[in-house]
Amino acid sequence: MIYNELAAFPDTFLWGSASAAYQIEGAWKEDGKGASIWDTFVRIPGKTFKGTTGDVAVDHYHRWKEDVALMAEMGLKAYRFSIAWTRLFPEGKGEVNPKGLAFYDELINELLKHQIEPIVTIYHWDLPQALQDEYGGWESRRIIDDFTHYAETLFKAFGDRVTYWVTLNEQNIFTGLGYRQAMHPPGRIDEKQFYQVNHYASVANAKAIASFRKLVPHGKIGPSFAYGPVYPYTCKPEDILAAENAEELSNHWWMDVYAWGEYPKWAWSYLEKQGVAPEVTEEDLAILKSGIPDFMGVNYYQTSTVEKNPLDGVTSGKFNTSGKKGTSEATGTPGVFKTAFNPHLETTNWDWEIDPVGLRIGLRRIHNRYGLPVLISENGLGEFDKVDEDGRIQDTYRIDYLRSHIIAIQEALSDGVDVIGYCTWSFTDLLSWLNGFQKRYGFVYVNQHEEGKHDLKRLKKDSFYWYQRVIQTNGDTL
Repeated sequence: MIYNELAAFPDTFLWGSASAAYQIEGAWKEDGKGASIWDTFVRIPGKTFKGTTGDVAVDHYHRWKEDVALMAEMGLKAYRFSIAWTRLFPEGKGEVNPKGLAFYDELINELLKHQIEPIVTIYHWDLPQALQDEYGGWESRRIIDDFTHYAETLFKAFGDRVTYWVTLNEQNIFTGLGYRQAMHPPGRIDEKQFYQVNHYASVANAKAIASFRKLVPHGKIGPSFAYGPVYPYTCKPEDILAAENAEELSNHWWMDVYAWGEYPKWAWSYLEKQGVAPEVTEEDLAILKSGIPDFMGVNYYQTSTVEKNPLDGVTSGKFNTSGKKGTSEATGTPGVFKTAFNPHLETTNWDWEIDPVGLRIGLRRIHNRYGLPVLISENGLGEFDKVDEDGRIQDTYRIDYLRSHIIAIQEALSDGVDVIGYCTWSFTDLLSWLNGFQKRYGFVYVNQHEEGKHDLKRLKKDSFYWYQRVIQTNGDTL
């Protein structure tokens, strides 16, 4: 549908930005904080770009008031951030660390003072190392109760002030890279364990949501899913079928469980035949149905294009973590699908396809299939930003990227999709997990690098002032 005039953004639209604790906070063992699996993983030689760690990150733990002041200057309506499990429970459970609780309490109060809606992410990948050591973390059913207790602690502490909550961030990514590609902790390749870990995570997600209903009855909660809508490479029927396979195994496998408490039937049948379907109890199924979310959180960066993959075809390929364009390789599941380069799309230096129309398509698919509102919990462009001699950062490429995706959201609103808000990734530059500090996403440049010592000075990029105007006019000045 091409419209003569697009629907206006609602007055309640949450113009926001986002971050994650491990990527910004630093202070990795201060004030009683325990070690997370990422604190351990980054110390394995060769796992991250130039051996970078989150020990300091961009020092948000000590500079949070400065960062919130910048958010207030921009006029942010919402700020999504995660809470580090190990700041509250250094060993993953037991007694609450009062200094950890106080840090987030003060942060939330400061945001509210500036009329910025806090959106709290309960889990953004930094599992307590103690739980990984004790019983394998997400590999054990024991994680369900420990995660629920942790979540309930947050609900009781902050539920009087925080309306919007995200349970798990990108469950498909932290399990896939942790148990399929061995690129994230715990660094394993085990297909059956991958699906079992996902099942435990889904049950933990639902159980926490069910508890939330009792403890924060006025609030809204949902997971954040890394959604990449799938296209067939050609109109050949076998490529169409490959795309159907990919959509079900790569997207519906998670979102159907979130929204309906049920696994998609073809995918389940396929995994049973492969001998990798998870072990599921009747109690699990009841819990899944008791924890239906209020919204679907979507972290959108790119679509994927797939084609037929023969039985002796492509499996795993190389990921581009260097920023050298064109170095990523096709991946796939033999007999099911394999990824293909989409000749109609430009890519970033990390080979992520730039596809704003794909965001609109994804929003419509979620709206039509699940009937849930959508919170866009992440969307942004990672690039090599440079500081000019006069201190200016001219990131017009980021402005173009964000503008095109916001227009796609407005088109989805015109299509009738209920979109709650839009959180860019990210507000400040941050540690980009495996990619170090070279891959920058923020509106605010942070003088932090992989080598040497740096002053962590904050500099506003051109995109800062652009997004400020977008917020001031509620999207009328795109």
